[in-house]
Amino acid sequence: MAFEPVLTRNVGHPEARTVAGYKQRGGYAGLAKALKMEPGEVIDEVKKSGLRGRGGAGFPAGLKWSFVPQDLDKPKYLVCNADESEPGTFKDRLLMEHDPQQLIEGCAICCYAVGANTCYVYIRGEYTAALAIMEQAIRDAYDAGVLGDSVMGSGFKLDFYMHAGAGAYICGEETGMLESLEGKRGQPRVKPPFPAVIGAFGCPTVINNVETLANVPHIVERGADWFKSIGTDERNTGPKLYAVSGHVERPGTYEMPIGVPFRQLLDACGGVWRGRELKAFIPGGASAAILPGDRYIDLPMDFDSIAKAGSMLGSAAVMVMDETTCMVRSVARLSKFFNHESCGQCTPCREGTNWMELLLNRIEKGQGREQDASLLANICTHISGNSLCALGDAAVGPVKSLVETYSDEIEQHVREARCPFPPTRVFAGAAAH
Repeated sequence: MAFEPVLTRNVGHPEARTVAGYKQRGGYAGLAKALKMEPGEVIDEVKKSGLRGRGGAGFPAGLKWSFVPQDLDKPKYLVCNADESEPGTFKDRLLMEHDPQQLIEGCAICCYAVGANTCYVYIRGEYTAALAIMEQAIRDAYDAGVLGDSVMGSGFKLDFYMHAGAGAYICGEETGMLESLEGKRGQPRVKPPFPAVIGAFGCPTVINNVETLANVPHIVERGADWFKSIGTDERNTGPKLYAVSGHVERPGTYEMPIGVPFRQLLDACGGVWRGRELKAFIPGGASAAILPGDRYIDLPMDFDSIAKAGSMLGSAAVMVMDETTCMVRSVARLSKFFNHESCGQCTPCREGTNWMELLLNRIEKGQGREQDASLLANICTHISGNSLCALGDAAVGPVKSLVETYSDEIEQHVREARCPFPPTRVFAGAAAH
């Protein structure tokens, strides 16, 4: 049976950006149903569905909602993380640009379930088109009575705001995002306390990713059992968006059941660019470990299978590399990104990311030394688990996999005192849509 698109069903239907057009295509049925349920029932349904966060960590969404204390005399907030700054990731942009009402509906259901009367969407500052589309959709939702003093006539009050970031990757980290939202420098907080108890403005806060919240209306409308029928097992359920870029014929965002084999995803993209051989791929964004293509071509693309393979699904930004790719050069570029985006608050991350970039550039330029591979491994050990937030561990992922899986390429660079691969060229069709 062919897979029926769920999250992308309104892509190609611009009329769905409006409340009227969205309702004509079945939208807001989930919110209408949720408003007739008890808030706890909504949370239980999301828990039962097995929905896991689609932003990176894969934490169960319903469980996160249940952590919000209901006995505190404080406002509660939902903050939607739309700061999609991970290299190779562009799935949330697709949802906001093509189906903004779906996100608004998912946020509204979450707010009703946890008792939050205010929702903020923290959007990447560079997403100017998505920001404009979302703001127009919000105005339309207010005018249509979907947002405001009485959501769809229920008496539940909900205000909805967009907040644009200023180009800092670290603000994608949930507590760094909260600091930025409050008008402070975007630096991660010490945890605990966790945002569910002390989050935005010192109040209980739920933080979910765009894609996570976009799943919620469908779960409420069609039921947890329907959602669980999609996927590989009870821990990996529902549809998933994969943002595929690199050496493929048709890069872009693909919706498939979570756990689809990588081979099938690659085939959907038209295969490796120009019929070349698959060398490697990154399954979950720049922070995920690189996997060799020959060993993992049939790897199920779900949270647990990829974790067992030594990497992570993360944001499901899949970057494909063919046989012409220099792994040292590729990882050096990723290390440059993490070094640049480190907030500098933690010594292991601040110093370690800089040293990794310097070492990898030295190797790539043919100035490497025999001990550089072990030195890189040593730096990874000192960063991993020793930084305040996950950026340090993210920076380690690709470097560690380079040393462990592609040490022969490092040795070849050092031995020949040059990069043995051709210079990188810009090639048609391999830029992300």
